[in-house]
Amino acid sequence: MSLRNFATSVGLVVLLYGALPLASVAQTEDAQQELAALQEELKARQQALQGSKADAEKLQSVLAESEKSIGEVAKRLNHTKTALIDNREQQAGLTRQQKALQKSISQQQELLGGQLRTAFISGNYDYAKMVFYQEDAARFERVLTYYKYLNEARQKEITQFKTSVAELTEVNAQLRVKAEELSSLLQDQEKQQNELLARQQDRQQTLVKLRSKIASEETRIAQLREAEQALLEAIERAQRESQIPQELTGLSSDKGKLLKPAEGTLRRLFGKRRQGQVRWKGIMIDGREGSAVKAIAHGRVIYSDWLRGFGLVTIIEHGDGYMSVYGHNQALLRSAGDSVAKGETVALLGQSGGQSSPNLYFEIRHKGKALNPLQWLDI
Repeated sequence: MSLRNFATSVGLVVLLYGALPLASVAQTEDAQQELAALQEELKARQQALQGSKADAEKLQSVLAESEKSIGEVAKRLNHTKTALIDNREQQAGLTRQQKALQKSISQQQELLGGQLRTAFISGNYDYAKMVFYQEDAARFERVLTYYKYLNEARQKEITQFKTSVAELTEVNAQLRVKAEELSSLLQDQEKQQNELLARQQDRQQTLVKLRSKIASEETRIAQLREAEQALLEAIERAQRESQIPQELTGLSSDKGKLLKPAEGTLRRLFGKRRQGQVRWKGIMIDGREGSAVKAIAHGRVIYSDWLRGFGLVTIIEHGDGYMSVYGHNQALLRSAGDSVAKGETVALLGQSGGQSSPNLYFEIRHKGKALNPLQWLDI
């Protein structure tokens, strides 16, 4: 029986009790007992509801901590993946350099070998004889000049050969270091992925318990209103605490040309009924977990934290009262106070805030009022 039905029953008992002044004492006592029983049951249900609310609040706190932990692990994992990509690119570059040096050294060896063979063959001249024969003096001078140039060329090639060998030795050493770094990064990645999986399983258990506590429509509506109020308060507080740079002039000139904040399937929810009289203030983009969430325009981060109902949230101020809101993230990559460029990755797409599938919740607001993002984005 619902609380409303209980309250109606209590009212009927009171009316019956007042409408029967001539009833028997037994009937009066029965009515009083029924009224008392109903009041006790109503009181017990109210206490149970208060207990459920307290449990829900506790579970919200547990969910917040769980999703924050997931965000930190996902952030580290994202850095590790980036480092792995850089490491492999550096190894590929060093390998190309290694092959080029090996080819160069091989060519230098052949050239030096040819010069030495030429010098050996030319060394059969009897120079003393050439000196005594004046008619061969001019030829002898040409041979000496040839030897001089040949020796200089040989010395140059030898120097280049030594340099190439030294460079190859250094490249080989760098490749060994990069290979060790890669092995360490792969180990870190495996640990972080296992930790992320464990955190996600823990979150899922908390989420199941929380949903069982807020199953009724009234409770869900109350939760949504509390979440929206929390977002407005976070925006107001962030605006009070920040000073907007002069170069941020708003979004008006870019209406209809703003960057889509994430790749994925767009859900056009703005203005539609969400629960009861609560309506959607933004849109959803269903995408791949861990994919990039990008700033729609140049701005500065004024909020980067977990927020009830929205999970891990980034709010970017764009000037002239305009701001963009990015919710349900897996991880936050920028902190409050950071300047961000258009298209810069500010978060990783996720399912925080109690979501059952990965998506980005996105809003555009002007002086606190929610605007339809579909009229502003280039989609």
